[in-house]
Amino acid sequence: MQAPDLFSQPAPKVPGVTELTMLIKDLLEASFQDTQVEGEVSKPQLSSAGHIYFTLKDDRAQLPCVMWRSTVQRLGFQLAHGQQVTLTGDVQVYAPHGRYQFIVRTAKQAGIGALQQAFERLKQKLQAEGLFHPSHKKKMPKLPRTIGIVTSAQGAALQDIIATFRKRFPLARLLVHHAAVQGVQAAGEIVKGIEWFSARGNVDVLIITRGGGSLEDLWPFNEEIVARALFKCPIPTVSAVGHETDFTIADFVADLRAATPTQAVALLVPDINDLRYTLDMQHEKLHRSITQRLEKLRNHVVSLGRTHALHAVMDKVKRQRAQIAHLKSRAASLTEMRLLRSASQFEKLNARLRELNPNTALEQGYSRIWQDGCWIKQAAQFDPEKALEIEWIDGQVQKDTF
Repeated sequence: MQAPDLFSQPAPKVPGVTELTMLIKDLLEASFQDTQVEGEVSKPQLSSAGHIYFTLKDDRAQLPCVMWRSTVQRLGFQLAHGQQVTLTGDVQVYAPHGRYQFIVRTAKQAGIGALQQAFERLKQKLQAEGLFHPSHKKKMPKLPRTIGIVTSAQGAALQDIIATFRKRFPLARLLVHHAAVQGVQAAGEIVKGIEWFSARGNVDVLIITRGGGSLEDLWPFNEEIVARALFKCPIPTVSAVGHETDFTIADFVADLRAATPTQAVALLVPDINDLRYTLDMQHEKLHRSITQRLEKLRNHVVSLGRTHALHAVMDKVKRQRAQIAHLKSRAASLTEMRLLRSASQFEKLNARLRELNPNTALEQGYSRIWQDGCWIKQAAQFDPEKALEIEWIDGQVQKDTF
């Protein structure tokens, strides 16, 4: 028996996921109680239980938040997307998902900027006029071949779109109309681009786009003239402005909203590799189906050839063919007999007509006497005092008196 090593040290215990998560939970929840934080509300969602889930964000980070129903009921104002608020609450770690969230106990408005107020006013105005209504949305073409793009020719958004089209669907033809997408002149240039494509109708779908930025950077796409140009555009339009969390007035008016410029391409055209795979699968499926069908029919024919039923059918076909040949022969005989009878009857009628022909006597050497345009057939009809006309087969002679 081996003697125990009196100088060995026990190995340190490695914590499990649950243990480590609980340590983090205790540390964070103890360190961030009754904490204040300020930011912009993003996408508040009211649950069926009356709780509100939303994200608090600034330009560099996001914080998931939850406001329980009891807090919602005493809030005093309606939490809205884009609203600046100051929150007080505690950080809570949800161990099963390994994520933390901010539990809001109080909230107050931190003030709404002038641009955000203008955005909300224009949004309400255009919504009341029906510019956002689904009934005005045009359907996207199933497979657009020519795509118009209104954006900055030097912008990253255009390069992303071109690269994605080349990778996803290189058959597409892109027409670009340059427009500034930031600054005082941008809205007017965007409108000119939309109107240029609208007047020519030379594309299947039109994308207006730019990359992400602040509310000020994206403001040209919140201008009323851009919204109305989109609404009047006869071509289906796609708004692909900013990032997924950014919303502009153009997004609401356009026929389709894409979260990013790249997503606009994915929404409009399929991946050509997927199409090739689908075509290969369909070709293989069709070939297999035809082969199986032909084999089944071949086996069925062979099976029929071995049955008495097929021989019976063949005999019946032969009998019917013989019967048809007999009927044809009989029909030919009957037709010939009828033609002979008709010819004989015609000859009799023709002879009868020759007998009744008044010129037959003239042809035999006789002559006719006419007076006053009448054929004198009897002596009692002849008037010696009147002029007469003698007719032979080869001519006539007129005499004043007899």
